[in-house]
Amino acid sequence: MEILPGFPIFRVIIKFMDMEPLKEVPSSQNLSGLRMVTNAVIVLLLMLVSFGAGLYLAESDDTMKELAKKEVVYLGRVLGKYSDAPSGKLAQDVDFKLFWEVWDTLHQEYVDKNKINEKELFYGAIKGMVSSLGDPYTVFMDPKISAEFENDLAGTFEGIGAEIGLKNNSLTIIAPLPDMPAEKAGLRAGDKILFIDKKTTTNLSVDEAVSRIRGPKDTDVTLTIFREGFEAPKDFVIKRGKIVVKSVRTTMRDDKIFVIELTNFNNDTRDLFDEAVRKALDSDPKGIILDLRNNPGGYLDTAIEVASEWVEDGAIVTEQFTEDRKEDHLARGRARLKSIPTVVLINEGSASASEIVSGALKDNGVAKLVGKQSFGKGSVQTVKDMIDGSSVKITVAKWLTPNGTNITEKGITPDVEVAFTNEDYNNNKDPQLDKAVEILTGKSATNDKKEADKKAESDKK
Repeated sequence: MEILPGFPIFRVIIKFMDMEPLKEVPSSQNLSGLRMVTNAVIVLLLMLVSFGAGLYLAESDDTMKELAKKEVVYLGRVLGKYSDAPSGKLAQDVDFKLFWEVWDTLHQEYVDKNKINEKELFYGAIKGMVSSLGDPYTVFMDPKISAEFENDLAGTFEGIGAEIGLKNNSLTIIAPLPDMPAEKAGLRAGDKILFIDKKTTTNLSVDEAVSRIRGPKDTDVTLTIFREGFEAPKDFVIKRGKIVVKSVRTTMRDDKIFVIELTNFNNDTRDLFDEAVRKALDSDPKGIILDLRNNPGGYLDTAIEVASEWVEDGAIVTEQFTEDRKEDHLARGRARLKSIPTVVLINEGSASASEIVSGALKDNGVAKLVGKQSFGKGSVQTVKDMIDGSSVKITVAKWLTPNGTNITEKGITPDVEVAFTNEDYNNNKDPQLDKAVEILTGKSATNDKKEADKKAESDKK
């Protein structure tokens, strides 16, 4: 017998030799009866009901054609995964025949049949299934977007150099990366992206938006931005470039304050941060400023390593999988910086792993937080790779600070709130950094500047 493909991308031909004909399986036999059959015929039957295959039996075997369609209701398996039924029970009102009815209707009735891309239809169905959960961080990524996601974590790609996310259902700039095209063009954390190259971002997923914004270096992308204080949206034309993100930067100030700036928590952060810690210890600073502003996050494990340089024991963060299941991630005992006074800078662009670190240091009493309320991404995702190079990023847990605070949508609250205005930005002022220095040295940066100006004026005379 030959099995005819419903659609070209799932073309499967299976031939049988020395087998009993399939028509001997009674059409009235139900699923439980079929599972009891142990010969090779049932293996084929289960193959026929693969969710992704869309297979139809030859017209000469209408009985098995209908039976195969019925089995789709129970199995819903992807091509190649046909040995067992799903581990969970389907709800009574879930009937996969509807999927194929819509699929067939589109092929039969849609006016521009040459525009039908079956792979895109298939991926679109999966994206719709995942997006129905209403979680902006649980997404299906096709092979192209999945590869871009991996490049992000590797720290090298071509684009504008900005992390974006959904905030109150609006596509939002979480953090423009330092010295990258987005920052140079004037984008700020908290900017709302209304259009990408004149196309609306309404109902656009984060990963789809990233894919649109990305592109070869030296090409332009236009983002229509609304920002608090704008009377109307403005267009920002940004020339894409090669984005190489060095995740750790250090500066030893003249006032003996050692500044560690973390731009993200990616593949190279752990080694670079270890080097930064050794530099700090060699410098014998009066204090440390850990700058997590506009840091969109990254790997959970890296965040725990960073926080463990201040927290000697106890919890860094708690993952809450269900109401009854929690897992504490404990400090790893290094705590080389625990005796050095520390201030952590956060703002609206500090998210995810940045909030884990700042929350851990605050709750354990080893640092003061200065700046503005953080972004509020209190969930943990894992990435599951699929057979075709696509992947699913899934929220598997929420995380809590050591004191049990769930920061989702609320963010981490600084001990000392200090604004950073557009006027400050345009005049190259940094009142948040100045406040951190004041806390560590006991001297006001404003007063120091006044004294320096007086001395300079006196020297002129």
